[in-house]
Amino acid sequence: MGAVPLNEALGAVGELLAAEGETEAIVVVGGATLNLLGLVQRTTGDVDVIARAHADAGGDLHLERPLPFPAVLRRAIDTVARDFGLPENWMNATVAGQWDVGLPPWLVDDIEWRQFAGLAVGLVGRRTLVALKLPAAADSGPSSVHVQDLKTLTPTDDEFQDVAPWVISQDGSPDFERMVWEVVEHVRERRE
Repeated sequence: MGAVPLNEALGAVGELLAAEGETEAIVVVGGATLNLLGLVQRTTGDVDVIARAHADAGGDLHLERPLPFPAVLRRAIDTVARDFGLPENWMNATVAGQWDVGLPPWLVDDIEWRQFAGLAVGLVGRRTLVALKLPAAADSGPSSVHVQDLKTLTPTDDEFQDVAPWVISQDGSPDFERMVWEVVEHVRERRE
């Protein structure tokens, strides 16, 4: 997102929602989450929305596919893109394809919330970040940003062992499992 601070862009979306008397809740992953949690300082090209969220009458949190974005949220995203000179897809749900193979079963319990006026932004925790970065790294190779992000997260062996069964279940091929363990070994070597 270049020179535009992520907090500022999200805040502007939230203010536009609040001005219309609306609220929305989204869950983000990837570089935006790493940035907002203060784990990396690199710029990110976009905000990856993996889910929208709502609470039921009993207060239990439920996630749903993010697309289509509600019209009020889409307008706010488009207005911020125009006003801040951001690409039109600066906030997108490309990563929501993960719904087709399944979300980590612990995801709802692994979210930290930040409020930006009318926009609640759920940031996934370490466990989910490692679980989502690991297959992305296996698919994209040792010099990818996903491997770099894993190195920054410095997962412990216990964390890798914890998420590995879910990660491997995402693609049943023996080659994928081998690639996942190669990434784990690569990150371990760089950690020592």
